[in-house]
Amino acid sequence: MKYTAPFLPGLHLQSLRKKPRSTAQIMADEMMHKKDKSLLGLKACFGRFIPESFLKNNVKGHHSRHRIFSKETTFWAFFSQIIDADGGCAEVVKKLKTYLAFNSDQSLSVSTGSYCKARKKLEETDMVEILQHTSESFHVNLDDQPLAGRRVIVVDGTGLSMPDTSENQDEWPQISSQKTGCGFPTMRLLGCFDLATGAILSYAVGNKKKHELPLLRQQEGTFKEGDIFLGDKGFCSFYDVDRLREKGVDSVIPLARRIPKTEQTCIKKLANNDLLIRWERPAWYKKALLPKDEWNQLPKELLLRQIKVDIEQPGFRVKSFYIITTLLDPLIYSAKSIADLYYRRWSVELFFRDLKTTTKMDILRCKSPAMIRKELLMYFIAYNAIRHLIYETAHAHEKDPMRLSYKGALQALRQAEVYFNRAALCPSEILRIRENLLDSIRTNIIPFRPGRSEPRCLKRRLKPYQLLTLHRHEMIEIKHRSKYNAKAA
Repeated sequence: MKYTAPFLPGLHLQSLRKKPRSTAQIMADEMMHKKDKSLLGLKACFGRFIPESFLKNNVKGHHSRHRIFSKETTFWAFFSQIIDADGGCAEVVKKLKTYLAFNSDQSLSVSTGSYCKARKKLEETDMVEILQHTSESFHVNLDDQPLAGRRVIVVDGTGLSMPDTSENQDEWPQISSQKTGCGFPTMRLLGCFDLATGAILSYAVGNKKKHELPLLRQQEGTFKEGDIFLGDKGFCSFYDVDRLREKGVDSVIPLARRIPKTEQTCIKKLANNDLLIRWERPAWYKKALLPKDEWNQLPKELLLRQIKVDIEQPGFRVKSFYIITTLLDPLIYSAKSIADLYYRRWSVELFFRDLKTTTKMDILRCKSPAMIRKELLMYFIAYNAIRHLIYETAHAHEKDPMRLSYKGALQALRQAEVYFNRAALCPSEILRIRENLLDSIRTNIIPFRPGRSEPRCLKRRLKPYQLLTLHRHEMIEIKHRSKYNAKAA
């Protein structure tokens, strides 16, 4: 006769045969569940450019425990905030709340306090490593390089503003002609870009008193042997040309603050308007970069090449200018190819336009210098990630990456982010959305308009608001006083 166990309410026979799970095992499963469910879909799009190893939680200290705002989630939320059209903290928190409600049973408050605290805990050194990885992970073919298969680094500076806080004013003071409370902190930024890909390789920041040359010297490690330095006339410096030459880096810059050499004073005439010249070391002065004894150790002269470029196309401010370069071989580097290379120097202005106007980096949002630096790093990381998508698309379809619209790529990414979030746990769906994103980037081609010239004029008039000429609280007092006097009269 078969024995039948009695039914005991509240007990399950199979569970009685197993060892009960510990509290630690239950919590570990819950944390793993949260980790799988709390990532934004942007990771699926940019995981190859920004490896997960950079975003693992720390062993101890900040971001060492698994929470909703883990190190990885905070990073991708910050990334999403940068590429978002609104750019506010509240927008990205609501986006993350909607994502969690769609993909899990977790809930999140719409308050931005937790997110802002988690964002402050991101280490600046980690973000610097991520930016360096995004800039070094481009695989550029020799045929894509602008000149003789060599990497060209184009350099230029720009200015940024930020909220008017006392901490920001101490770090980056406003222009002295502006009254206290009527201006904004001003930052000077110098960036080094790869001309072939448009990616930013390094950057340096300073206040309004910093010249671009000292900021360039802070980034000497960016240049490697065989590179070509491309800059405007602000970088026409004997010391810097010689310093780069010693590292095996050639320079292409316009002549400034010197009288051009003539055929009578040159060493050799290579071709028409193409001369081999000697560049004498300037005399030492008290405000020079080096002490007098170190300055005298510099070479007495540099052997350079001077190329005169005549401009026949209307729309330019000058009719001719001179280029100074250390590329001395006219057979490998013709005068026309060097002039065409300098013509492409304008691309750096377009790179800054993509960052400042399209991605809205011209006015930073954070209120402390530490967060301003992190915000700046995140802008560059997001910019390089989008440049990766553009270059990957251009390489796959044999197109010029500079002809694919950065703004079009950013718009396509904003629309695709919603569907990446929905399909965060479905690899096949993620692949389909990503292919559709790359197809949108491929079809958004900038028209070829060589020599296009447009006047920098505004057609739409600004609203006729009164200008802030005093501190805001002083103007409020004056306004209330005038109303009181009007009533009394």
